[in-house]
Amino acid sequence: MNYEEFKQFKLEMDPANPFTPHFVIDERHDFYVEPVVFTQLQGFKERHADKYDLIIQSMIDRVMSNCKVIYVADFENYFTEKEGYIYLELLDITDPLQIFVEDKSRGSDYGD
Repeated sequence: MNYEEFKQFKLEMDPANPFTPHFVIDERHDFYVEPVVFTQLQGFKERHADKYDLIIQSMIDRVMSNCKVIYVADFENYFTEKEGYIYLELLDITDPLQIFVEDKSRGSDYGD
């Protein structure tokens, strides 16, 4: 798969986490992005195209300040595990930037 947002970094395969892209910035800084986070990013790209580059840059900045990051959809239910990494959700990036997506989903009006 082509990850345009992070094409400037080396993409390495991790046999322990074969489904999660692993990007290496340098010998001290690297990060994983779970596939569902890319789906979430596409949602932000559609709804906030004017701020999308800011989101990507903020993700990179967080890696630079924390060194080892795994971006997960839900930090309580992640599937990529690596010792020494911190887990961040996309909302950890977008909320401080005051970029929000309102969840308008709701249950059915038709009960059984």
